[in-house]
Amino acid sequence: MLYRNFTIRNKEQWDAYITKSKMHEAYHTWYYHSLNKEGEALLFVHEEDAFFIALPVIKRKIEGSLLFDLTSAYGYCGPMSDIDLSALPLQTIANFKAAFTNFMKEENAICIFSRLHPFMNQHHLLQSIGGLQENGTTLYIDLSLPVEDQRGRYDRRLFRQIRKLREKGYVMTEVNNKDAIKNFTEMYCKNMDRVNASPNYYFDEQYFADLLNVDGFENKLLLIYDGPELICGALVLLSDNIIRNHLSATSPEYLKESPSKLLTDEISMIGRRLGKKIFHLGGGVGGKEDSLFTFKRYFSDLQVKDHIWCYINDEPAYNELVLKAGTEINAESGYFPLYRQPKRKTQPYVSNIEASTI
Repeated sequence: MLYRNFTIRNKEQWDAYITKSKMHEAYHTWYYHSLNKEGEALLFVHEEDAFFIALPVIKRKIEGSLLFDLTSAYGYCGPMSDIDLSALPLQTIANFKAAFTNFMKEENAICIFSRLHPFMNQHHLLQSIGGLQENGTTLYIDLSLPVEDQRGRYDRRLFRQIRKLREKGYVMTEVNNKDAIKNFTEMYCKNMDRVNASPNYYFDEQYFADLLNVDGFENKLLLIYDGPELICGALVLLSDNIIRNHLSATSPEYLKESPSKLLTDEISMIGRRLGKKIFHLGGGVGGKEDSLFTFKRYFSDLQVKDHIWCYINDEPAYNELVLKAGTEINAESGYFPLYRQPKRKTQPYVSNIEASTI
């Protein structure tokens, strides 16, 4: 069997593999990774006669050392292929493991963290390498069901509240102009301030503008207004079959009104009109069944297992970095890599829908 391994750094070659893949999202593209400023965007490719496996990563410098680590861009990423990953032969999986671990050595990368995509069967490839961890479950709405069946699965109180929100005369609109992006960014950052989010969950106007212009994707900024006042909004990502609320925010003055409930229902309707099959709601913070998870479950009880990949390729180097990080490190926190654990208390914000009570 002939195979080759190589690394891509440029947009044209990178996106050529994206286009050939069986399933992908904006999260996998060169453009999306180029928005990440933590390090260098790389696409590792393992190619055999009949198919390929490609894994996008961010290569980050480890402060105070000559070493690096790898991570995924924010969102659901992980490996992709031009065949279903669950159909990969065992020999190919072994070949990929050998090739990727060798790639990590050549790049002086001691470990990798990746948030995996729940609908791409990536665990079939990665479980033999090591570091695969369950991260709770993630919720979704099946848009192939009749709309009556979809809404029939809503919590009864939720359905009534959505109807009442519609009766208030709120207006939802799709926008892509500087003023709207500026207003949404300000509202989003206020939300991050309110939950004391980590710095890496703050994004500027240019980030949102760039996401609305990713080549090959029709992403949308949806805003809800009460008269002239912006009260809620979301940046929605679209792929071939999936629609998702990537980042959202609610005006502090309207938290009790919870217009995000109306927004979520409206996003599902847009997904239907565009022919999408899945509205991926996501899970709770850190995979926990918390208030955010409960909020999402009011819309649907359909769920699949969520996974993260926390693989260490150089245990001695990793352990030495953890020791150097000092006594403030909480080894029981589950944070990975442990030596990058934030030293100030912040919320590990991963919400894509404004949590609230019913």
